[in-house]
Amino acid sequence: MPSDRFVFAHLADAHVGAWPRDPDVRAALRESVLRALRVVGERDAEFLLISGDLFHTPVPDPAEVAPVAAALRDLVEAGRRVYAIYGSHDYVAHRTSWLDVLAETGVFVKVAPEAVRAEGTRWTLPFHVDGPTGARIAGISGRSHGLDRDYFRAVDAEAFRAEPGFKVFQFHAAVEEYLPPSLRAHIRGIRRDDLPAGCDYYAGGHIHVTYEGEGPDGGTLVNPGAVFGTSRTDLENAALGRTHQGIAIVTVEAGEPTVEFVDTAPRDVVRLVDVDLSGQTAAEAHATIAARLGQEPERPGTLLFPKLRGTLADGSLAALALSELSRTEARGSVSVHWDLTDLELPAAADGAAGPEGEVESLEIGRLLAGDPPAWWSGPDAERGVRELVRELGLPRGDGEARTDYLQARADAARRILGVPRESA
Repeated sequence: MPSDRFVFAHLADAHVGAWPRDPDVRAALRESVLRALRVVGERDAEFLLISGDLFHTPVPDPAEVAPVAAALRDLVEAGRRVYAIYGSHDYVAHRTSWLDVLAETGVFVKVAPEAVRAEGTRWTLPFHVDGPTGARIAGISGRSHGLDRDYFRAVDAEAFRAEPGFKVFQFHAAVEEYLPPSLRAHIRGIRRDDLPAGCDYYAGGHIHVTYEGEGPDGGTLVNPGAVFGTSRTDLENAALGRTHQGIAIVTVEAGEPTVEFVDTAPRDVVRLVDVDLSGQTAAEAHATIAARLGQEPERPGTLLFPKLRGTLADGSLAALALSELSRTEARGSVSVHWDLTDLELPAAADGAAGPEGEVESLEIGRLLAGDPPAWWSGPDAERGVRELVRELGLPRGDGEARTDYLQARADAARRILGVPRESA
């Protein structure tokens, strides 16, 4: 018989396996997720919703998967149900992912249909009934390239809407009305009215920022935020109180949900450090960084995230000797994770400074010594190659849509090569 009062949990954007080059941060993320899963049992939640991006890639390292799968199995064996949809990171069409494997073993129920449909094809939204509570649960998985927007606009949800009981809709997409200002120029989302109407709880994910709002015609719309985060920006947002890092616990009484956000990430061990090096020589900058890091507590387990800013007066990146600073000044910390995106080298260092630059110049020279096109000839050829490599190597920005990122890289390449956009 359906229950009039029950508790469930809502988790999104765990991204287990993220920070692939930073094992200590990756371990902190994994422990944050495991702690969130323990909260599900501690709070006696009937079921858990996973609204996408449980893993950072479709096929993560099995060593990352194993403890998470074991924790989910423990929940299932304790009588709790787990309902999951795919996010843009842990789903790839026509390829088996770890989510597929775990679903086959009974660790959770895949809520959303995974069939790829022709654009504009009308389809009926399927749903699952959680027996003990009577809750109806449906969803649409996240997709890259914004393909999920077409799914939302072509769905027929009338049968789901007509169902009795508490209705949950899971999704992994940005809702434009709830996008933070910093993300509006980078993310294309769905409109709130694209969501199926008539649900009591909309379980969102994707943008790594906590919000609580209202669905298209009522109902509670929630994004719990990333459990830990996959970038320094995520960690900054948490440190500044802009988002939670953990899981949402939802209590339903007489059909009305009340949401509590429970943080499970170890904020006390994450230290964000900003260092302005504007106008300093490499030697001065090295001393400045050393002094700034020396102010941080040397507690085992601390994760230091220094962000270097400004333009150096002279010297190269190698001259900063960051690896030396990681070994000495922060020796009491587990690890140091440098962010150099806002650090500019002087013009003289842009190229062949140091042995790395000499090797790079040699390789570029070999490339240009072959039979380069006319537009790579002349004295500016090497600078053009460097600029092209730099532009194409820029990482995708936080919250930047993949299509926008690829378009920006293509436009930059056309500009450097002098190729008109219309002829590309």
